[in-house]
Amino acid sequence: MAGTYDDRDGKIWMDGTLVDWRDANVHILTHAMHYASSVFEGERCYNGKIFKSVEHSKRLLASGALLDMPIPYTVEEIEKAKYDVLTANGWDDAYVRVLAWRGAGEDMGVASNRNPVRMAVAAWEWGAYYGDAKMNGAKLDIAKWKRPSPDTIPTAAKAAGLYMICTMSKHAAEAKGCSDALFMDYRGYVAEATGANIFFVKDGEVHTPDPDAILNGITRQTVIEMLEQKGIKVHVRRIMPEELEGFEQCWLTGTAAEVTPVGQIGDYTFEVGALTRDIAESYEKLVRS
Repeated sequence: MAGTYDDRDGKIWMDGTLVDWRDANVHILTHAMHYASSVFEGERCYNGKIFKSVEHSKRLLASGALLDMPIPYTVEEIEKAKYDVLTANGWDDAYVRVLAWRGAGEDMGVASNRNPVRMAVAAWEWGAYYGDAKMNGAKLDIAKWKRPSPDTIPTAAKAAGLYMICTMSKHAAEAKGCSDALFMDYRGYVAEATGANIFFVKDGEVHTPDPDAILNGITRQTVIEMLEQKGIKVHVRRIMPEELEGFEQCWLTGTAAEVTPVGQIGDYTFEVGALTRDIAESYEKLVRS
């Protein structure tokens, strides 16, 4: 699929109807455009099946509830909408984006209870999120911004407003020739990348940050289960930045990222080792099984 994201052929599901891609528009006074009242899910379809699709739909509804934005669709209705989009566009392998937001209505201040909650589903064909890094190892900058405290914003929601510092941090990283950036959290512990969770290897065991202030990714949970099934010890804990020097391997996980090895974070380097490659290959087999 070629062209900018607003100028393509195809169909997008909006509020219960499949519309032409170029007609999938909202009004300039849509509440979400002014106050970030939106939540979303990113999913991948492999061989005609969306991986962990129901889990994603459930999380979308949970995110809406956390933002005091009840989404007027059931899990079953969201599932049907996703597959209707894939069928309408003729795709068996695609990235699927489900978005729910406060639309335009009677309110145009911070409060928006009288504005409808709307939903859309789009999909497109998308390759490796980090390009060649999928094989060679991504290079990460260290972001100047911190992931916020759960006392300041619902960090368990996949909310659009939480991603603004991700955009800024990834822009800064790309300007330095990096693929992404690593965040610390508000306490100074290692947190996550701009759109992916992170794992480290030391002495044959795996270490990953406690998701008490970050999104507990569905891919992250899947990879932990896979590691445990392989008999590999996984330590879910708070990780200090100075520990990066002692880790041997590193990888990122996410629906878009899948399992992507990391070769460098700031001044620290990592081997794209056997365990990293094994879990990446195992994940690829799982999603296509």
